[in-house]
Amino acid sequence: MENKQRNPFASRDRKPKITAKHPKRQEKPRLNKKHESSTKRVTDEVVSGTGERIQKVLSRGGLGSRREIERWIDEGRLKINGVLAMHGAHLKAGDYLQLNERVVHWDKFAQQATRVLIYHKPTGEIVTRHDPQGRPTVFAQMPKLDTARWISVGRLDVNTSGLLLLTNNGDLANKLMHPSTEVEREYAVRILGEVSDEKLELLKKGVPLEDGEAKFDQIYFMGGEGVNKWYHVVVSEGRNRLVRRLWEAQNVVVSRLIRVRYGPIVLPEKLRTQKFYELTAKELELLFEFAGLPAEKIN
Repeated sequence: MENKQRNPFASRDRKPKITAKHPKRQEKPRLNKKHESSTKRVTDEVVSGTGERIQKVLSRGGLGSRREIERWIDEGRLKINGVLAMHGAHLKAGDYLQLNERVVHWDKFAQQATRVLIYHKPTGEIVTRHDPQGRPTVFAQMPKLDTARWISVGRLDVNTSGLLLLTNNGDLANKLMHPSTEVEREYAVRILGEVSDEKLELLKKGVPLEDGEAKFDQIYFMGGEGVNKWYHVVVSEGRNRLVRRLWEAQNVVVSRLIRVRYGPIVLPEKLRTQKFYELTAKELELLFEFAGLPAEKIN
């Protein structure tokens, strides 16, 4: 599966913006009457003691995003040592964790080496773990992990191909996807017909959509023959089908859409569809620096 393509940080024509052993599994603690109460919250000792915040541990393990885990806490779905978890709770060695009354062996997520894959997604695949319609999924193409699971950094719809980042590090995924980071996404777009300069200027200035105004940060004409024209466009947000909707708002038909860059990562030219490339240690350092994360979070 692995395709050893080099230089994923290299721009095409211009420079873009810039294991430890797992701890031994603990036995289930014996819970006294006080711990059995479902109305009590975790004690100050759990909150203020040593360990890591529960959101960080579970997101790193790929169980969900930090926002999802915070919602689980609000809904009373998480328990530590038999009592409901509260915001700010830390997990320490020996703590017994439950999600929806089922045991979570969170110790597996305590330490693991960060991995990041560049995957060339083809059209027809969907970015989900299970599809009721039986369509092929991106995650079925990924190598198996001994612990945790792969997290996709954003999504591509079923008809969009190109670069998709996947990682086992929830902190990194969260940082790269968070709206405040405003990570650039660059797409190659094939459209039908000509587009006037007035429409292009409007697309760069701002177009009203049903979920608010949006625009392309940059638009580059890349050529084309006959009725097919190619453009490269750059956006700094990840709203659903944003690129297609912007063109459609100007009555322009998009016949093909390929993501070629996410932040500083460029899709390697020789990376075939359904193949992946894993970032090296040096490339991981550069990506962490771009995301504003300390290097120690790589391991």
